[in-house]
Formats: sequence, structure tokens, C-alpha cells
Amino acid sequence: MKYYSLRHQSPPVDFRTATITGQAPDGGLYFPETIPKFPPGLRRELRSLSKATVALNVMRPYVGATIPDSDLQRICAEAVDFEFPLVPVEAGVSALELFHGPTLAFKDVGARFMSRCLGYFAQRGDTPAVTVLVATSGDTGGAVASGFLGVSGVEVVILYPSGKVSPVQEQQLTTLGQNITALEVSGTFDDCQALVKQAFQDPELSQRRFLTSANSINVARWLPQQLYYCFAWQQWPADAPAPVISVPSGNFGNLCAGLLAQASGLPLGHFIAACNANEPVPAYLRTGTFTPRAAVPTFSNAMDVGNPSNFVRILELFDNDLTKMRAALSADTVSDEDTVAAIRAVWESERYLLEPHGAVAYTALRRYQAQHPAAQGLILATAHPVKFPEVVEPIIGQAIPLPEAVQHLQNRPKRSVPLAVDYEQLKAYLMT
Repeated sequence: MKYYSLRHQSPPVDFRTATITGQAPDGGLYFPETIPKFPPGLRRELRSLSKATVALNVMRPYVGATIPDSDLQRICAEAVDFEFPLVPVEAGVSALELFHGPTLAFKDVGARFMSRCLGYFAQRGDTPAVTVLVATSGDTGGAVASGFLGVSGVEVVILYPSGKVSPVQEQQLTTLGQNITALEVSGTFDDCQALVKQAFQDPELSQRRFLTSANSINVARWLPQQLYYCFAWQQWPADAPAPVISVPSGNFGNLCAGLLAQASGLPLGHFIAACNANEPVPAYLRTGTFTPRAAVPTFSNAMDVGNPSNFVRILELFDNDLTKMRAALSADTVSDEDTVAAIRAVWESERYLLEPHGAVAYTALRRYQAQHPAAQGLILATAHPVKFPEVVEPIIGQAIPLPEAVQHLQNRPKRSVPLAVDYEQLKAYLMT
């Protein structure tokens, strides 16, 4: 498998190079030259296979010859070594819970897969010491920090927007130490992402540090997200129509991975890009014009992205054909008021606790079902409610018990480096 830059100004590379470099030299995102079809029989056998076996079958064509099957099997098994239950919420709606990993967020799979791939490449001795530079709107940073903690030959630098992540998210970013450093930026996630992109394009900095990204712009972070949809389909009733899938969407890597799995042969139904007030993609689907915007802060903070990086991959997947995209994908915009109303209504009627991102997906799905009454659907529950106590606890009138996975972070001192929205400050830090 080769990967090409979506700016088409750099030569194709293999999986190893795409993973190590993160972005192409021309600043473009890498995209697979071909979309592999699932192996013969995989779709028929999928329901009986282990998660690790599914992961190996899905990821093998993307990795190619860069990692032997024996090592890739271990990497895949470790990346998906927790549960992904499909839980009934109410009639017509189920939730695929993706928050049972070590950092209580869906990004654990991609972070664990990528960290182990980089670890394998580093052990071979032909990979330079790497600095993983990543921007986070909340969950990416925690998953990356956990996934890369203690990985030899890898330093992790995480930029996060000050005051715009939840307390648990900030603990996951700032308390681990070792090879993990958190830069607390006095701006938005888009500011953090812009600083990171500028660093990758700085030739002087690239001579001092070998940089790679662990955001979903990196193929090793993005591609494993297809597995969620395989795990959902394993649990979907065999005699039911293909599910409508509502995906909380910020940087659009998760949704793009689902569309990729569908293109590979997974029998999924219509997709919904469930967005908060940050709506450049819903606007594009309405008007055909994509206009980046300044990010607007909302209760679903991990989706506060005004210029989603992975949308260019979705455009490529549909050959930049708006008609094709509209046939497979719709989008909705959900306000904070409607987000709160959904959390309250589902808790009171079903005693199922949504967090803000899941509530956005739930609301978008219910609106779609109002127009398509026969549709059965699922939402991707991307984070544990404990990450958003300031929103959720006043609604339900009680504290959310702290899961065991994050109890060890309590009372650890916060360690972060303050940073202005100033590239020269970031460069100076990285050049030291």
C-alpha cells in the first residue's frame, strides 16, 4: 500500500514513512492509493471473529510489508484490548460505547495502535528519535499521552486550549510526566492546530527535531477508527436493516473512517455528521461552499473545530462530488440548549446517561428518524460522562462516580507550560 499527498506535490510513500512523518512534505494529508476491499468471507465471518482478528484483517492491507504479521497481530490485539458494547438506549436507538479504554475516550484505539507502530519502527534502529507534536480539543491529548507514555525514543508535546478542556481531560494531559509535556495555549483548538501545522512546515525546526503528528491527520491514528464500525456491526441484529450511524463530528477523522469502512464493504447505512455550533461541513452540504470559520466554544468541546482537517479526506473519498456525498451523508447542527435537553430527556426516561458529544449525535439521529420513521440507528458514544461534570451533573442532580481508570490521576500535580498564540514562542520551546 502506498499513500499520496492530497496536495499532489510530494511522492507516494509506504505506511512506515506516512506514520513517521505524519504529513507529506507539501503539507498535505496522506491518503491510500487504493481502498482495499474486505477479504473474501470476512463480512460473512465477522460476527464470529475476535476483535483482535478483525483488527488484523482490516489493518493488514494498509500496513503492507512495513510490519510483519506476527508483530502486527500483537499491535492490533493491544490496541483493542477492552470492550466496545452496543447498548440499547431506547426504541430505535443504540449507543456504541467507545469509552471503556484507559482514557475513557474513543481515541484510545488510534493512539494505542500508532504508539505501538512507532515503537516497532524505533526498535528496528532505522528511525530517528521522534517528537510527537499534537493539538487537542480534549480527548486526543489524553489518549496520546497514555498511549505513548514511556515509549523509548519518542517525546510527546501536546498543545491544548487553556480553560477549554474538562478537569479530567486536563488531568490526563498534565499529570503523567516522563516523556509527556503539555503546552497550555491561551487560545482555541484551532489556534493550537494552526501552531502545530506551522511547526511541521518550518524547515529550520525540522533540522533540529524529527516531528510527527498523532492527530487523526496521521494515517496510523486515523485508519484504526474503522474498527469501531466493525465492532458495531458484529453486535447489530443480523436480520435488521443496515444501521443509520450518527457520528459526533469535530475534526471529522472518525466519520471519515466509517465512510472508508463502508467503501471497503462493511454493510452500513446512511451516515450523519452530528455537529455543534461549529458547522462548516453542514453548511457545505447545504450550499456546496466550504468556508472555514473561527471555532465557537460549546458544551461538546472536542467538536469545537472551525476548520476540520479530515474533511479533505472525505472530499477525496467522494471524488469531490457533492451529489455522491449527499447520497451517503447528511449533517445536522445541534445547539447547547438542545444538547442539554437530550441529556435530561434520555436520563429521565431511560436512565441512560449521555455526555454532550453523544447527546449531539442522539439529537441528530432522532431528527433524521423523524423524517425517516423506519430507520434504526446507532450513535457513537465517544467519551465517558465523567469528563464533562460541569454540564452533566447539574442536569441529573448528582455527582458522576469517578471510574477506576482515572482515579490514579487524582491529587497528582498539574504540570503545564503556558504558551501564547505565537508561533515564535512554540518554535523557541521546540528548538531548545
